[in-house]
Amino acid sequence: MNSAVQDPHLLVVDDDERLRALLQRYLSSNGFRVSAAANAADARALMKSMAFDLLIVDVMMPGESGFGLTQSVRSSSSVPILMLTAKGEAEDRIQGLERGADDYLAKPFEPRELVLRIGGLLRRAAPPARAAIGEVRMGDCIYDPERKQLTRKGKPVRLTSSESALLQLFAANAGRSFSRADLCARLGVALERSIDVQVTRLRRKIEEDPKLPLYLQTVRGVGYVLVPDRIV
Repeated sequence: MNSAVQDPHLLVVDDDERLRALLQRYLSSNGFRVSAAANAADARALMKSMAFDLLIVDVMMPGESGFGLTQSVRSSSSVPILMLTAKGEAEDRIQGLERGADDYLAKPFEPRELVLRIGGLLRRAAPPARAAIGEVRMGDCIYDPERKQLTRKGKPVRLTSSESALLQLFAANAGRSFSRADLCARLGVALERSIDVQVTRLRRKIEEDPKLPLYLQTVRGVGYVLVPDRIV
């Protein structure tokens, strides 16, 4: 991340000019470098010329929505994405997470909460200081906790920061069951349903048959557990 040598660089994508200006001022005063875009096209142009540590994306924008931009970015990048929207319904939040967002904040929101959520996402995306465990093998997949890298048949598999944080936690506690509430608390996630979404996405990446998981198993009445072939 760029923040290793300078302040984290954020990109705010929102068609509301007043909100963009407010967020730029507030976030800048809290130690971030901030760029802004009025729509998805402007955001893409900026991302071609600059690297960002985190994106703040509004859902309802003219032209391409924040959902579309998030899904597009996620296909080629693991940069943390926090979605902003006037909609607070659970299904809208879930749709954002399914498209690849790492967190979700409904308008109106407290600016301080936004800063705390940004801080949490940046910490989860930061590389570990040292390896706590060895490589975790799951069939054709190998997870390297030091690099936060997942490979399948020797080829890299892209993980979002949320997926990486979840897999890191499971790998460090292989064989231990976690409840959804515990996972929410450890990962700073508000909705237990969000954990289910992240688990489903992880299973698609590590399981031969995600509908019949061998490694990331459901523990009835408890939550989830990672059962790898071995830890090297």
